[in-house]
Amino acid sequence: MSLEKQVMEKMKAAMKAKDSVALGSLRSIKNELLKAKTSSGSAEELSEAEELKLLQKLVKQRKESAQVYQEQGREDLAEAELSEAKIIETFLPEQLSEEEIEAKVKAIITEVNAEGMKDMGKVMGLASKQLAGKADGKTISKLVKQHLS
Repeated sequence: MSLEKQVMEKMKAAMKAKDSVALGSLRSIKNELLKAKTSSGSAEELSEAEELKLLQKLVKQRKESAQVYQEQGREDLAEAELSEAKIIETFLPEQLSEEEIEAKVKAIITEVNAEGMKDMGKVMGLASKQLAGKADGKTISKLVKQHLS
């Protein structure tokens, strides 16, 4: 089932349950999907990779907003953002642990024979492709830097 259909099904359930947080999160996903479809100029379905990227962007936005709210002492708003992020994350594949990511990064470094920071671009490109949707880009970057320096 496509992401859009999954979101619509969950929206119906959230409406019936009167879950305003879930409904708001699901509406934002639907809105971003529609924007992505219309911006590309075609009414075709988005690829799975594009959908993953879109969902990751939404989660990242929510987490960054929550962090800003926490820094400003607005725990109530931070909680709302984190709740939305959790709901959006349910559509993402299961995230890898830091140890699993580190093992994959080490394997990629060996595979491309990376010898230092000059090879970071090669490693990051391959790691981003292999771990798309399963790991946060910030975590991947941190581990690549750690192993190449």
